[in-house]
Amino acid sequence: MERGDVDLVLPFVPVDGEDEVRNMFDAVLPVRALGEEPRGVADRLFFETVVRVHRTGEGAPFTGLKPAGLDVGPVIPLAERAVSTGSSTEVADYLCGVLRDQLTHRLGEVKALAVSKDVSVTHARAWVEAMLGFQVFSHRVLTALTASPPGDTEHSHAHRAA
Repeated sequence: MERGDVDLVLPFVPVDGEDEVRNMFDAVLPVRALGEEPRGVADRLFFETVVRVHRTGEGAPFTGLKPAGLDVGPVIPLAERAVSTGSSTEVADYLCGVLRDQLTHRLGEVKALAVSKDVSVTHARAWVEAMLGFQVFSHRVLTALTASPPGDTEHSHAHRAA
């Protein structure tokens, strides 16, 4: 906003949301000159629009702007470091460890419940729920790991030809 250049944020929104972001930028830019309070309102409206359009492009709901500095968990900083260093080793090692721990824990539950699955329908049902849960979890992880990158979806952030 300070530079007066909407192009700085356009890479973060899908092509089909570009006009909405440009229009909002053009609408709020003159409001920013009216003083500090109008500038704050204009900036918030603009950034809410950018984030909402961005989230829509990801197929995710807009849940409002979040304050800077919120804990994003351990994987985002690792992914950011991978982008800056060009090495995915740290993030891959972390994710593999989490996956291994989850699979071990979930399979442990299945094995523990298998011991008593023949005792009653209630016990069998608990085992089936854990067993199917393990299988579905494994399938969902594979699906997430093999999904197309966001740029390959219908909500592509593809660039327009200049």
